[in-house]
Amino acid sequence: MKIGVPKEIKTNENRVALVPSGAAALVAAGHSVWVENGAGLGSGFGNEEYTKVGAQIAPDADSTWAAAELIIKVKEPIKVEWPRIRAGQTLFTYFHFAADRELTEAHLASGATCIAYETVTLPSRELPLLTPMSEVAGRMAVHEGAKYLEKLYGGRGLLLGGVPGVLPAQVVVLGGGVVGSNSARLAAGLGARVTILDVSLERLRYLDEVMPANVQTLFSNRHNILEQIATADLVIGGVLIHGAAAPKLIRREDLKTMRTGSVIVDVAVDQGGCVETTRPTTHQDPVYIIDGVVHYAVANMPGGVPNTSTLALTNATFPYLQQLANKGWKQALRDSEALRQGLNVVDGKITYRAVADAFGMSCSTSENFL
Repeated sequence: MKIGVPKEIKTNENRVALVPSGAAALVAAGHSVWVENGAGLGSGFGNEEYTKVGAQIAPDADSTWAAAELIIKVKEPIKVEWPRIRAGQTLFTYFHFAADRELTEAHLASGATCIAYETVTLPSRELPLLTPMSEVAGRMAVHEGAKYLEKLYGGRGLLLGGVPGVLPAQVVVLGGGVVGSNSARLAAGLGARVTILDVSLERLRYLDEVMPANVQTLFSNRHNILEQIATADLVIGGVLIHGAAAPKLIRREDLKTMRTGSVIVDVAVDQGGCVETTRPTTHQDPVYIIDGVVHYAVANMPGGVPNTSTLALTNATFPYLQQLANKGWKQALRDSEALRQGLNVVDGKITYRAVADAFGMSCSTSENFL
């Protein structure tokens, strides 16, 4: 199979979808791999590292897309890339369709087969291709939140962990999944007082057992959220509903109850955000202030640490990529229920219910295309 690895062009996105060791394995299996010139540089991998294992360097994006039957990326194709997608081509990347109607319609019109990292689902309901980036984003959320609590950036001027004789900051984490648990653990390790909210009592019991003593658990409902954000210095939004838009847990009017200079880091921004005032930002221009509350909503947080993120992501994606390359997408999806859950769009039809529901569109079953 001909596999293409374009250079990521979303603002400040430096990850790459395939590392040289992965390229070596694909070439050894008889596939041809086309890597766009410079695609790996942001993650620390030069062209020569790919060529010495048998990959070919495509001079530009057009030639990379044109050469490939299977395109592998990190982030969803943006507008300038849409004309390069062709009918019958398979795309394997993060899409987050439910948060973007225009993106969804463009891929429906393309006729391509779109398999989304974020909805590949194991029988246990674990999201194996979202987990590593959620781990990175959850930990980064604390780093970024601590930075923007500094007065220089409009924050309250607090040190997250405090010092002897001065109380540490109060951190509120919405969602006890991978993002939330990583955020809570890191914030607690820095000495903050942490409260983590979730709607699953089973999950809260687990977190109560494994978290440090300075992490408290609380059932998530409207009353408890309002009570917690009123005294919070840093709020981290880590809510996820599989493949669907995130629920708006903090409304515009709620900001008036929050402390001036408090910080919201909305990790759910890829799925539309769990805060009503969230809008996507970039690493270059990451924050804005509404009603005195600093909002950090970078849509590709792990792109800020591309070497770590690329290695963590490709460790998880490569086994699924091998299945797609070795078997073709139809047979790979027949053989793997997890991969079948990743199919979102094919032949102009939506095949993932949460995406269809987000826009009031019809949904076809994946079995119709296999």
